[in-house]
Amino acid sequence: MIIWASTIDLPKPQTFPGKRSSVDLYNLLQMRILWARSSLYNLTILACFLAGASPVESFHRSVPLGWQDSARQCSLSSSSLSAKPAKKKDRRRIVPGESQGTIPANLKRQVEAKRPPLGHVVPEFTRSKESGGSANPKLRPQGKAREAGLNNPSMLKIFGGTARGRRLDSPSVYLRPMMGKVREAVYSTLISFGLYDQTVAVRHLDLFSGSGSVGLESLSRGARHCTFCDLSPDCCGAISRNIKWCQFDGEDYTTQVVCADVLQLLRDPVSVGIPKGETFNIVTICPPYEEVVYADLLEATAGSPLVTDDTIVLMEYPVELWGDLPHVYNGDQVTMVGIRNRKYGRTVIAMYICNPTGKIENAESRPEEFI
Repeated sequence: MIIWASTIDLPKPQTFPGKRSSVDLYNLLQMRILWARSSLYNLTILACFLAGASPVESFHRSVPLGWQDSARQCSLSSSSLSAKPAKKKDRRRIVPGESQGTIPANLKRQVEAKRPPLGHVVPEFTRSKESGGSANPKLRPQGKAREAGLNNPSMLKIFGGTARGRRLDSPSVYLRPMMGKVREAVYSTLISFGLYDQTVAVRHLDLFSGSGSVGLESLSRGARHCTFCDLSPDCCGAISRNIKWCQFDGEDYTTQVVCADVLQLLRDPVSVGIPKGETFNIVTICPPYEEVVYADLLEATAGSPLVTDDTIVLMEYPVELWGDLPHVYNGDQVTMVGIRNRKYGRTVIAMYICNPTGKIENAESRPEEFI
């Protein structure tokens, strides 16, 4: 039988100037009493479990109300101090009236994703006048790149394959190419799929090409054909120069540079000069974040005649939309199933496989990455 003591109420000490030690002693005693009550509460629960009785009912019947409140208060305070913050699992912003499996409203509008300019791709007209330093870096090509007349190639290069280390020409228009570490991670994943084996003649479609770094990296790692598409004539000119500079204009490779709108190319490829019936193994979409609507890109890609069974579609998007891209998207031509959705800083890379047949290794569905 447990004998409960009555609630202990210490008299509040009197405070005098320079006599703070009594107040500290009073607070310390009150804290000790709270911890003692909490320990007695836990022992009571344990005893009730051993006796086969309901610990909550037995405790509330036998313990005075003041002790219950003190023990509960002390338990909550100690657990709140020791508990770790819960991880945020659901990254999607829920829109009222939105059902599961539909395109979120965030993808149906242009996203605001401001990014600071980078020195190696900032054209002259975007620099502030009469200022220097790190805010307006001036990068010059060196060595053979300088002799070839390349523009700001020191930060943009090929990272692997036959053209590893080759500096690339950058167009004078404002763009932000895929970061080097992201490109390396992307191609490590594609290689793990077995796409660049000698038995597979990879055909690559690089959309929003910019300088062509993504498609050129694919050619360097074993692709046999790459079609580049960009709306800017300046970008298309830089791509043509980079193809020759990386020596991908020989008999072992075939390339095509298309200066057209990406959505038009996806929906009607024949109208922009792509032969009828051509399909691709890899499609990379790296658009300027604030100038596209990702819902339109998903619809055009899944309904394009350029994709077929087991086509890998890579889509780069800003972290502001992380968690909004669907895991499965049913289009007019194919069904796209999400296999990767990885964040690299403020850049997110989503990978889909179209009408998977099981022939591509390690390209399994991963819905947990699209939550």
